[in-house]
Amino acid sequence: MTLNATLPQLLRRNAEQHAGRSALREKDLGIWQTYNWRRYWDEVRGLALGLAAAGFKRGDKLAVIGENRPRLYFAQLAAMSLGGIAVPAYQDAIASELAYVLDHAEISVVVAENQEQVDKILSLKDRLPHLQLLVYDDPRGLLNYDDSILKSFEAVQAEGRTFGETHPDYVEAAVEAAKPDDLCLFSYTSGTTSRPKGVMLSHANLLDPAEVFAAAEGFRAGDEHIAYLPMAWVGNSLFSLAVHMHVGFTVNFPEKPETLRRDVREIGPTIALAPPRQWENALTEIMVRAADASPTKRRIFEFFRKVAERAQLCISERRPIPLGTRLLRGLGEFFVYGPVRDQLGLRRARVVYTGGAPLGVDVFRFFRAIGVNLKQVYGATELSGLCSVQPNSEVDPETVGRMLQGMEVRIAPHGEVEVRSPGTFKGYYKQPDESREAITEDGWLRTGDAGFVDKRGHLAIIDRAKDVGRLYDGTSFAPQFIENKLKFSSYVGEAVVFGHDRSFVAAMVAIDAETVGKWAERHNLPYTSFQDLCSRREVLGLIGDEIRRCNAGLPEATRIRRFIVLNKEFDADDDEITRTRKIRRRFVTEKYAAVLDAFYSGESEVELSTEITFEDGRKSVLQSRLAIGDVDEPSPPAAAAARRLEEAVAVAG
Repeated sequence: MTLNATLPQLLRRNAEQHAGRSALREKDLGIWQTYNWRRYWDEVRGLALGLAAAGFKRGDKLAVIGENRPRLYFAQLAAMSLGGIAVPAYQDAIASELAYVLDHAEISVVVAENQEQVDKILSLKDRLPHLQLLVYDDPRGLLNYDDSILKSFEAVQAEGRTFGETHPDYVEAAVEAAKPDDLCLFSYTSGTTSRPKGVMLSHANLLDPAEVFAAAEGFRAGDEHIAYLPMAWVGNSLFSLAVHMHVGFTVNFPEKPETLRRDVREIGPTIALAPPRQWENALTEIMVRAADASPTKRRIFEFFRKVAERAQLCISERRPIPLGTRLLRGLGEFFVYGPVRDQLGLRRARVVYTGGAPLGVDVFRFFRAIGVNLKQVYGATELSGLCSVQPNSEVDPETVGRMLQGMEVRIAPHGEVEVRSPGTFKGYYKQPDESREAITEDGWLRTGDAGFVDKRGHLAIIDRAKDVGRLYDGTSFAPQFIENKLKFSSYVGEAVVFGHDRSFVAAMVAIDAETVGKWAERHNLPYTSFQDLCSRREVLGLIGDEIRRCNAGLPEATRIRRFIVLNKEFDADDDEITRTRKIRRRFVTEKYAAVLDAFYSGESEVELSTEITFEDGRKSVLQSRLAIGDVDEPSPPAAAAARRLEEAVAVAG
């Protein structure tokens, strides 16, 4: 660890050395408000004094819940400044999820964004024995609330000023006394297979990857980043706290999720991070708008899209781009590529990243083709978010790049990726057995992912190791690979593929409601509700066509033979996906056992009784009869793609 510092120590350094430079920028009531580094430190120090006055001490835990807001970052750093631990929570978590995390982490202070989050915490108060203080940022709707633990952000800072009069150097002394190896953050895992685990991270865990990542990618103080991802996701903590503190660039906060696209266009970030779902949604929106355009505009878009894809294929195969293609690509930049990037808010973007889950090859290539310098990174919560990145000269949609300096990777005999890194976590909170199981005897983290290292030294991830399956005849297949190919279709919102120990591959598909709805309108197909739309035979046919296109790029044995269109979306509230939108495969398999039985018994329909959960925690049951679609034999698969998948799965074991 070359920085030999903590996050609050870096904040103080920036406040002293770059006092007037922009640190944070928040949009409020349509106007961008700027916090320079000096004010950033003053706000954090003021809140830290208020927390100290309330009895917050070294080792205590403070949770933040809400959308990205400067005050929620002040709160995390204030807790760290006193030697405490920040625990960001998912803002859309239902009561039972939130209660588990806050109780398990022994939270004594919660800083909530608004009335919605305050109500959520107050409803759980009896289940949170360690909770002593609830602080709110936005006072709207809270005027008549009367609870002894509830205080405004301003009130806590006011108490801090009084405390500071008799303890003038209290925070500074605590900051200076801290060590890089001190714990500073609990980042709870998404919980794909079990209850979320509290990953314990130190300042050094976060800042070491931040330092080598920033050096490898050439980040600079003049960069602009936008913070909109869930604060509970470790990738956001890495970018918006650790890298931000080390490099000193500006972090921008959108006004609200609904204005994100407009706010991004106004800021024009130079570096950005987005999970695969964001890129899939962006591509869906682009394709829908193209389909709704006039015939002339649609033909222009399709023509230049194909030009861009031909050029990108040459680049990826290290072949020279033909002169004619180069000239056409120049025209495409003016007519299509530049305007599309502008609509996405990426015209100024020097580099953007995707991580957290695999991104489909087709989606990746599309954005690279239109001039977005999109690169894949790989990491895990237990690795403080990051361990590899693609070099600019070696971007490959089928790998996650090379390991960062000081980090190593190896493949276990059973195909699991193992990593050794200074960012490796300190263990799971209150779970010593699981902590020991996560690390090998010689100090390598078991990531749980199946993958391989290619001849260039690039790491390629196939799927979760436990999810790589085998058909009844022994053929290996990677469900996530097939699901990502399916999601390249703008009509597919989510998909889950089955086939382990079965005779063929089958899929459950949740449609993209907006895209399929517009398709239905264009084809004069009436429907009354989302469930009604999903049940239409025409929609079953539409998804069947999309599956045939997907099958054309798959080895014959692993093509999808049967499928069903669900009459609901996969929902984190129903435990079908995590808050980071990862499929809880084991739970889905159990929940939809009737569908699997129908797939493999040859039934043409299935009677399904599905429990759904509302935002307030109430539950209901959705009764429905769903048709099962059969997929005719598709055209011959693309040999190269099929061969790559077969080789990759064979390597994984």
